[in-house]
Amino acid sequence: MSERLNPLNDYLFLKYMGEKGDEEQLLAFLNAVLQRTGKGNLQSIEIIESTTMTAEIIGDKKSILDIRAKTTDNTKIDIEVQLNNLGNMDKRSLFYWCREFVKGIKSGQDYLELPMVIAINIVNFEFIKADDFHTSFHLWEDIDRKCMLTDALEIHFIDMIKFKRLAEKDIKHNPLHRWLTFFDKDTNTNILEEVIQMDTAIQKAQDRIAFVSNDEESLRAYEMREMALSDFTSGMNFARREGIAIGEQKGKVEGKIEGKIEGKMEVARSMKKDGMPVSQIVIYTNLSSDEIEQL
Repeated sequence: MSERLNPLNDYLFLKYMGEKGDEEQLLAFLNAVLQRTGKGNLQSIEIIESTTMTAEIIGDKKSILDIRAKTTDNTKIDIEVQLNNLGNMDKRSLFYWCREFVKGIKSGQDYLELPMVIAINIVNFEFIKADDFHTSFHLWEDIDRKCMLTDALEIHFIDMIKFKRLAEKDIKHNPLHRWLTFFDKDTNTNILEEVIQMDTAIQKAQDRIAFVSNDEESLRAYEMREMALSDFTSGMNFARREGIAIGEQKGKVEGKIEGKIEGKMEVARSMKKDGMPVSQIVIYTNLSSDEIEQL
């Protein structure tokens, strides 16, 4: 049996969830996610076509391959899969939420015309400091938590790491558990087959993945994306290790604080060269953002 393609490769995710004809599986997944906030009763969804996939976009390790859709009441939904922790997921999600929000009104229109926007982030790292693998956020009053400023903003985070650690997964009764089990590349083959058989939307998603597996052009694009994401992860890890080693060596040779500081600078230079965001470099080096920007 050939190795299973990674369902959370964002190019592949887009192919089986975000193209015209994928409405059935996208609708089922959204209803599974939105049950948490009482909105999991969508009857239909319109997929908004994303940018045409070119080799340059697929091979760009920094490009965002998100899924955009809207409901019959004009609520907009943006879904992003992020496998690498760049230290900026909170602001990044807000940025993409804002992008969709401001697109909802034209010059001269009433602000009441602005749509509700729901952002859904599927991440493969621990980010939110909460026990649950699924968290959702709105704009609440700080003291009176029953007082919501507006329902225009809703942001979800789905943490695959925390989900995988669940001792008991209720795939029979919980549709979100079924979807996340399907997304997990390492799911046991028998359990995967059970999940596919019990959910027609997941069956259709699997059929789309099978098409990519057997279509030479699509499979090449998938592999390009896997390589780009792998190169990015490897580059970040190498830059961090190299910088730390340089810092430790300089500290030993010089025996001075200056040597350690210069080592941190080397870490930052390497990471910055490889495209790591300043916010993430700050975490690794304890340098200030101003110091990093000046490098």
